[in-house]
Amino acid sequence: MNDTVKYVLDEGRIPKVWYNIAADLPKPVPPVLHPGTRQPIGPDDLAPLFPMELILQEVSTEREIQIPEPVRDVYRQWRPSPLYRARRLEKALQTPARIYYKYEGVSPAGSHKPNTAVAQAFYNKQAGVKRLITETGAGQWGSSLAFAGGVFGLEVLIFMVRVSYDQKPYRRALMETYGARCIASPSTETHSGREILAKRPDHPGSLGIAISEAVEVAAQRDDTKYALGSVLNHVLLHQTVIGQEAIAQFEMANDYPDVIVSCTGGGSNFAGIAFPFLGQQLRGGKKVRVVAVEPAACPSLTRGRYAYDFGDTAHLTPLTKMHTLGSTFTPPGFHAGGLRYHGMAPMVSHLQELGLISATAYHQLACFEAGVTFARAEGIVPAPEANHAVKGAIVEALKCKEEGVSRSILFNLSGHGHFDMQAYIDYFDGKLKDINYDEKELAMALAGLPSVAEPA
Repeated sequence: MNDTVKYVLDEGRIPKVWYNIAADLPKPVPPVLHPGTRQPIGPDDLAPLFPMELILQEVSTEREIQIPEPVRDVYRQWRPSPLYRARRLEKALQTPARIYYKYEGVSPAGSHKPNTAVAQAFYNKQAGVKRLITETGAGQWGSSLAFAGGVFGLEVLIFMVRVSYDQKPYRRALMETYGARCIASPSTETHSGREILAKRPDHPGSLGIAISEAVEVAAQRDDTKYALGSVLNHVLLHQTVIGQEAIAQFEMANDYPDVIVSCTGGGSNFAGIAFPFLGQQLRGGKKVRVVAVEPAACPSLTRGRYAYDFGDTAHLTPLTKMHTLGSTFTPPGFHAGGLRYHGMAPMVSHLQELGLISATAYHQLACFEAGVTFARAEGIVPAPEANHAVKGAIVEALKCKEEGVSRSILFNLSGHGHFDMQAYIDYFDGKLKDINYDEKELAMALAGLPSVAEPA
């Protein structure tokens, strides 16, 4: 049989809990520090930005956290998402590997991001919040929060990184269709944005800058909170519905992954697919090799330093210990805008330090080539971010071919590329180029990391 095989659970198999890997770690993640005192923060320090339920999830060490029924009710629109056996891709690559992909592009916004957007909107609504402020890179997160805000009747304001705002007008239109307001960042609407534009009027923006603008605005009104689409523990937690479903689907397939691959920018979709499997491993289950694939133009895991750093450019956020390129680092304007973040999730960074995961990086031309190969075999056009996972999976499959062994490979196809066709047009026209970051700028950003006496 050469056709793609789909494994779909019935909606009764939507997970009832989120999985928290903090409960199974051999060593806890280093504490989050207050930006002023440089001491570990408490729940009250985060209260201006997040509702208490999300704060409690952020610091929780409980293995399972119940998913509220109103959230599961919304999940039912697209969950459980399908797991596919990519037999046509296997045939195209002439590999003995068994390639599977979990497809998150079936959500209303077309990516994995609604898994946390819906949860965050629910908890904010429950807390009496009227307005949510956020940032977005490629627009996957912004459109997801706009969708979730519409579901729960919340006003949504989004600062979109300027280079992506210009590159991806259809994602911006999707946010506005859902009812959100979308602003190019850096903007003239915030103090931090005006400062940056005064120094460089044509600044392409970065997620660090957009976070600064969003946090600044969120702190100005009592009825307003901030929402983040990646990096933080509670965000990664919400995404674990992906991996939990995949575990059940692999039981249907009578198989189990030897290798798990996912693209990584801030770490949310990576955590979603990998953490439940790693949790089983940590509790004595089968060992899996987990590979994080990042862009060579913004390689926080493979090139960054493991250190305390700010999550934003204006240094308004708490300090977290993570793999970072420096909060002032501005990545070049490659097309995988959702992966253009200077730091990696503290939990993902910690797992790399513990030796539980590995990381690799590829340039965008190789990733688009992989995406086209995948689309021609499987019929789904991946988002530029997801192309990194496709590339990583193909590399693993070709290793199996070279070694003459059959391994089971699972990757997370975190979103479709329907709104990214200009990038594919540029690729086919030969206009898409591999872009390298500025080594001098990276050195300056790393030299500017905050001096922190780590807690005992």
